Amino acid sequence: MPCIISSPSTDSGKTTLSLLISCWAYSKGVKVQTFKVGPDYLDQQQLSSIGQPICRNLDIFLSGEEWVERNFFKHAVKYEFSFVEGAMGLFDGLGSTSYSSTANVAKLLGIPIILIINAKGQVASLRPLVKGFRDFDKCLSIKGIIFNNVNSERHKILIKEVFKNEDIKILGFLPSDPKININKANLGLISPLDSKRKIDVNYFASFAEKNLDLVSINRFLKSPKQKIFDEPFPKNVKIGKNKPIAIAEDKIFHFHYPDTKEFLNELGIPLISWSIFEDEEIPKEASSIIIPGGFPEKYANHISESKKSLNSLRAFRHHGIIYAECGGMMILGDSIRDNDGNNFEMSGILPFRSKKSKLSVGYRYIKGIEDSLIIRKDQLIRGHEFHYWEIESFLSEFDLRRENQEAILSPWKIKSWGSDFKSEGWADSRLHASWIHLHLPSCPEIAKNFIDALNNCKDPN
Repeated sequence: MPCIISSPSTDSGKTTLSLLISCWAYSKGVKVQTFKVGPDYLDQQQLSSIGQPICRNLDIFLSGEEWVERNFFKHAVKYEFSFVEGAMGLFDGLGSTSYSSTANVAKLLGIPIILIINAKGQVASLRPLVKGFRDFDKCLSIKGIIFNNVNSERHKILIKEVFKNEDIKILGFLPSDPKININKANLGLISPLDSKRKIDVNYFASFAEKNLDLVSINRFLKSPKQKIFDEPFPKNVKIGKNKPIAIAEDKIFHFHYPDTKEFLNELGIPLISWSIFEDEEIPKEASSIIIPGGFPEKYANHISESKKSLNSLRAFRHHGIIYAECGGMMILGDSIRDNDGNNFEMSGILPFRSKKSKLSVGYRYIKGIEDSLIIRKDQLIRGHEFHYWEIESFLSEFDLRRENQEAILSPWKIKSWGSDFKSEGWADSRLHASWIHLHLPSCPEIAKNFIDALNNCKDPN
């Protein structure tokens, strides 16, 4: 059975360890299906960048237990080896609970845990730490430990001495090494699409062989047996062949789940790639567009000079369907103020300006205010928010009425753990823009609403 790599806290080395194992397997010609707990896009991109199969997200809050289990077995059985990288600390989930945590996923899938622990400045204290995590929940099975930041032979010997009478296997000691450090930014890891330094697969593989007990770890990489699940979405959904979707995907906009494109393809919806970074016009055959999240603030000047893309976006607003999340929403506004305080013109489709603010992150409960492109009145769904930016609206609701006399209003109310509901986002019958990231494949209600809108959309030609 495969394992799940976890730790007592974030920044303990989970992604580094996952990359070490994946690179070592790749160097041996072995394919490994990886998974990432939580809604994170950037860790998933790192694990997908080294020649291995695309990493898949497993998020119980966002997608539900049934979908997480189905997605895990669907993809894990394709390869002989697989494993899961956890998120944050082992028990950290929604708010103060362990719901949707790595522990929750481990119990749902029935897989053992390997802990990686930052041992810097610790020896004897590591024992009660490990015992506490091992004994806290008897439904979990912690099968091994790997210690990170062990930089001397003496440190290694002392740790072994501490654990000599404990019934838990030490699977490796990782010394500090700048060559295996993964660059970070304010949203987490730097995307491999944006990083100047690529993963040195051969170095990572060699490092893994020197510092990990790969013979023992290999036993925790065996993929599970096939399980059969019912398909979550009706097979009789019909989409017109003239309803292709153009998806913005380049080094600016890349916060989307691979499952979304696969899901739309399975429904028979033609997908077209569209690059704003390359200043491309929206393909003429597209009846709708998806602009996912990304880093428009880093490329604000470049976007403002991409006149073909912005002009085609303005023209598309009059006849097509626009779905935009987070960073994708920001380019629908009037301008973006970058980190240096410079304002750069965007499409001007929506009446707001974007500027840097404090971090807004976490899961969101969502309730529909009125029927719209994505949600129906009083419908309840879930999403995720993660950004350092805020928008300043500069027109009243009355002023938002355009030529078609259709008001642009908030599609929903959102709330986080321990907060009250508040209105958020912009929507009408052909536009949805919000800070919230959704997971379309695991929510048939959202998918049906979106597909109904596609079917009702007139052929742009």
